[in-house]
Amino acid sequence: MLNISGIHEGFVLDHIKAGESMQIYHDLKLDQFDCTVAIIMNAKSKKMGTKDIIKVECPVDALDLDILGYIDHNITVNVIKHDVIVDKMSLHLPKEIRNVISCKNPRCITSIEQELDQIFVLTDEENEIYRCKYCEEKYEG
Repeated sequence: MLNISGIHEGFVLDHIKAGESMQIYHDLKLDQFDCTVAIIMNAKSKKMGTKDIIKVECPVDALDLDILGYIDHNITVNVIKHDVIVDKMSLHLPKEIRNVISCKNPRCITSIEQELDQIFVLTDEENEIYRCKYCEEKYEG
């Protein structure tokens, strides 16, 4: 049986769709943190069949919940302090996302001005549609 020890302070991302944990690892830039990260892939789940789990031991405020909400707002975020779950945070689609996706419009100012942030605004929450803040190019998540 696989045994991964608990964490003293940090968070556990649970109910990640199987196979998506490495993408989340990169999108959250966890490779740039000086912290312990455990990724469990294809764990058995009664609810999902199989799922991925990410355990991170670092201050919780280091996590960008907007990126997670955009990636999959069904992920459960368990906040750990002193070895105990103190909070279960629910995610939502962020109203605005910055530097997560790139505008595909070749005429967009962000294609010319590389130092500009890539900013997308949620315009249709029901269909999860974002539009570029600069040119209004549609991006469906």
